[in-house]
Amino acid sequence: MKKHFLILNLLLLLVQQLFPQVNGSSPCSSELLLSLKKLNTLGSVLYIAAHPDDENTRLLAYLANEKNYRTGYLSITRGDGGQNLIGKEQGELLGLIRTQELLAARRKDGAEQFFTRANDFGYSKNPEETFEIWNKDSILADAVLTIRKFKPDVIICRFPTTGEGGHGHHTASAILALEAFDAAADPNRFPEQLKFTDVWQSKRLFWNTFNFGTTNTTSPDQLKIDVGAFNPLLGKSYGEIASESRSMHKSQGFGSARQRGSMVEYFKLLKGDSVTSDLFESISTQWDKLKGGDVIRQAITSCIASFQADDPQKSIPALVGIYKQINTLAPTTNVDAQWKELKLKQVESLLVSFSGLWLEALSSEYSSVPGQTITYSVQAVNRNSGSVKLRGFSFNGEEDTLFSMDMKGNELYSFKRKRQLPTTINYSAPYWLSQKHVAGRYTVAEMTARGRPENEPALYVTFEVTILDLPLRVQRPLVYKYTDPVKGELYRPFEILPPATINISEKLFVFADLNPKEISCTVRANTSMVKGTLEMSVPKGWKLQFEDNEFDLPAKGDEFIMTATLTPQKSTVTGVLQASLIIDQLSYNKSIERIEYDHLPSQFVLKEAEAKLLKLDLKKGNTHIAYIPGAGDEVANCLKQIGYGVTVLSDEQIKHEDLSRYSAIVTGVRAYNTNEHLQVYHALLMNYVKRGGNLIVQYNTNSRVGPLQAKIGPYPFTISRERVTNENAPVQFKNEKHPLLLYPNKISESEFKDWVQERGIYFATDLDKNYETIFAMSDPNEKSLEGSLILCKYGSGNFVYTGLAFFRELPAGVQGAYPLFVNLLSLKKNKK
Repeated sequence: MKKHFLILNLLLLLVQQLFPQVNGSSPCSSELLLSLKKLNTLGSVLYIAAHPDDENTRLLAYLANEKNYRTGYLSITRGDGGQNLIGKEQGELLGLIRTQELLAARRKDGAEQFFTRANDFGYSKNPEETFEIWNKDSILADAVLTIRKFKPDVIICRFPTTGEGGHGHHTASAILALEAFDAAADPNRFPEQLKFTDVWQSKRLFWNTFNFGTTNTTSPDQLKIDVGAFNPLLGKSYGEIASESRSMHKSQGFGSARQRGSMVEYFKLLKGDSVTSDLFESISTQWDKLKGGDVIRQAITSCIASFQADDPQKSIPALVGIYKQINTLAPTTNVDAQWKELKLKQVESLLVSFSGLWLEALSSEYSSVPGQTITYSVQAVNRNSGSVKLRGFSFNGEEDTLFSMDMKGNELYSFKRKRQLPTTINYSAPYWLSQKHVAGRYTVAEMTARGRPENEPALYVTFEVTILDLPLRVQRPLVYKYTDPVKGELYRPFEILPPATINISEKLFVFADLNPKEISCTVRANTSMVKGTLEMSVPKGWKLQFEDNEFDLPAKGDEFIMTATLTPQKSTVTGVLQASLIIDQLSYNKSIERIEYDHLPSQFVLKEAEAKLLKLDLKKGNTHIAYIPGAGDEVANCLKQIGYGVTVLSDEQIKHEDLSRYSAIVTGVRAYNTNEHLQVYHALLMNYVKRGGNLIVQYNTNSRVGPLQAKIGPYPFTISRERVTNENAPVQFKNEKHPLLLYPNKISESEFKDWVQERGIYFATDLDKNYETIFAMSDPNEKSLEGSLILCKYGSGNFVYTGLAFFRELPAGVQGAYPLFVNLLSLKKNKK
């Protein structure tokens, strides 16, 4: 039963991806014909790589839509440790964004999406470090589970095991693919999975070789496939589809131009039987692999031949017959049983689409709380004139309404109902973020959930329909639909939330002295008539005073801002402030953080309501500074926390203001990559430095993602891809008496303790003789790098470029990062 449940969940995911009734869209006739053709193919292929955007979207589109194979992509991580070109989200929140971007990409190229529990902890230079942090066996188990559930005939990995892929995660993904190929077929490996699935031996494992930049791993003796074909049913070549898919990775700046014409992919066989011309050579991908399947193949072929684009419903009798034929099959193996269930679900989806049947379940509000009664409506329209009966519907599998009515052509049937939610229903937060986790991997206790790209709908309506004489059960998730005056009709997922959430104004409070700070908390009601008290706990040595800790919120959506005064004492230590709400004698301690971008469905994360408290012994110079935003970071806010007056400069202010009023100007991360006007303002900024200002430029990239064409400093240097990924790497001081290390705070090795994720990225190289280097550092067994922070005098002022990861360290409350950054802001003017 457990195995059957797992298969059904996997198939439901596939059918939802085949025809997702999302945002008011239905497949057109050419897409229906393509799906008919896919019905006649029983081959599957799984692509494996490390991150969102590592996948070969051109190949995925070709395999899914030209060869019509069931195609999947297993991304080992969710991309949590990457950079963010569209906002300030980092870590888990960025992983949530990139998960949804991958799902959007799959909707373009037609593949399915899977993940492991691995957390992208940032750049890694070798697989040994990667596996140590991930715990290799845990992630290998997840890869094996995906293979056993998906049962691919062929596996393709993007990267080699020998390191040409560069990133340690890339190499690790190939090692995992190689080992999982064998382990998935071994009943002695991860036997606990066999309660839910069974062993599986894929036939072949290939490496999809590549020619990236100066690294060419292709060769004439490798298997070659031209994937640049044009698909007339989609009106696009696979290079064009790949561009649309890859352009979904907006947070990574991966917008791509459409490519047309011949495009050859290369493959090196790593395991399995040799081939000469095709990935699936000698592997049956037709109905003849199932006993009794040949008659089904003939029926589908006939249905394809008689398909009428202007009247698809004429194919319904044939599809009903095909469904019944498939249903009579008696599979002799588990994989045959899986193909039977898969094809039945595909035909069900086709029947609904060919009928023009529109079914949806709509909540009157976008959220509710456990135990509350919700109002929802069920809508059904038979947009064609075919024979369709609506026999009833049920809510979350519980019988609701049973009847039998013939659905008239193009007539809306709508039913409004109420339903009380269970008091035990889970909140709607992403399942992999529902529990605290270690640095290398997420905690997912339920094995059947592992690998899923996102939560399954918590609430759904099952429609009982009959098409001709075939009874079907069609499931639709409960969603919220609304109209935006600019964007038109929109959908958003239905949310289950706690009765109230509490958001603390900052995730980090930094005290540079003993002066008190006001702590504000926003309490938001997610239902009506919410009243209670706010409670806060602080570590020993902190003094917390409330003005009033009671709240009373009559209406859903009401908010109330509550304040308290927090004062450090001389004996204060760093710690965590925790907040909770007492409502009806129950405690709730969740904060909510929402992610809203036009290219993604609405997302949110529930976390424990807490903030880090950091007490520093810090000296500062002039505190009037300016900040030029880049791709998005929290550095300016962190500087405000320690007493700096920070003016965020717009382009107009840079052009017209007297910049000399600022003792220092800081540019945000990737500012020169994202703001093309900065190259125009180069002379203005250099004049500011020359007149005595300090310009501190945080890291920029010099790559295809963000090609750097602007001048940055007064003298030339190159931004490289050099980095130090070990956050604990020793740091050598080139000159311990350098003013930067002495004023106004003395900098020692202790300032580099407890850094997170990395020391720095995109270091400077090819330095003009006028630049000084301050630090030297390296990852284990690598050459020492000196470009993490460079400095030069220019006129009366100073210019600094730094790849040190201040954008991570300051918001994370890393104590030593603050005095070092303050010293950069406090560099003294040069004597003439």
